[in-house]
Amino acid sequence: MTLEQLRIFVAVAERQHVTRAAEAINITQSAASAAIAALEGRYGVALFDRIGRRIALTKAGEEFLPEARAVLARATAAERTLTDLAGIKRGALTLYASQTITNYWLPQFIARFRARYPGITLNVIAGNTQQVASATREGLADLGFVEGAIDDPQLSGEVVATDRMIAVFAKADPLARKSKLSVADLKKTRWVLREQGSGTRAEFKLALQRLGISPADLDIALELPSNEAVLAAVAAGAGATVVSALVADAGLRLGELATPKEPLSERTFQVLRHRERHVSRAEAAFLALIPDRKPKP
Repeated sequence: MTLEQLRIFVAVAERQHVTRAAEAINITQSAASAAIAALEGRYGVALFDRIGRRIALTKAGEEFLPEARAVLARATAAERTLTDLAGIKRGALTLYASQTITNYWLPQFIARFRARYPGITLNVIAGNTQQVASATREGLADLGFVEGAIDDPQLSGEVVATDRMIAVFAKADPLARKSKLSVADLKKTRWVLREQGSGTRAEFKLALQRLGISPADLDIALELPSNEAVLAAVAAGAGATVVSALVADAGLRLGELATPKEPLSERTFQVLRHRERHVSRAEAAFLALIPDRKPKP
């Protein structure tokens, strides 16, 4: 068993797709398939079920996945220790971030870091908030950037930015012309929302709770896995949504979308770290680029 086989297995398991996994880690599909076949053949265990063009983890694969991740995390930690001794002239830094942060907030800091430390390989992986927290806890992410609160005793957090959550409508919807949405407005609206586990969805739920509204009281027409898909559905008249003002900015400026004057709520962006892990020089250098960080209360 090699680290490369484990890396390929984890990539395929996370994406449930051999071709997409191979593309993500820059190898050929045949190399990825051969690595999985070699693992299964050597130990006589099926790690994936092949269902038509799809694959899914078997029970054995599900049990093996956390072990494989743990081995890769330890190997990464060992490599980080050696590269850290040489300063920040070379090495790697892995960031996991929620979709909103990856697409709309983080790029400015990625550009600054790459310009200042060209010898450091920067890996950026997008997921929803729960996936980012899990990757940080398991040691796959050096730093994890999430929206809203994460309650995990293994993780520490610092607030890195404040974000406004706004209700967004198709441009012709009369509710978008209101200054503020009422409880009745929220209940009678048809909603297009992000999937469960996303920070955006969790923040909307908290905003509803503060208003005394249960999510069960809403008419949820669609659940979609990306901000872009949600906004496209809203613009097409499928319903309204709640997203970051950063996400909706382009559509609002172009007049394709509209929003009431007052935001629905505010939330924070946070950077997560594992409490027991050493802060590498590369991590410290990246964090130093972000002004006004505040420890989580």
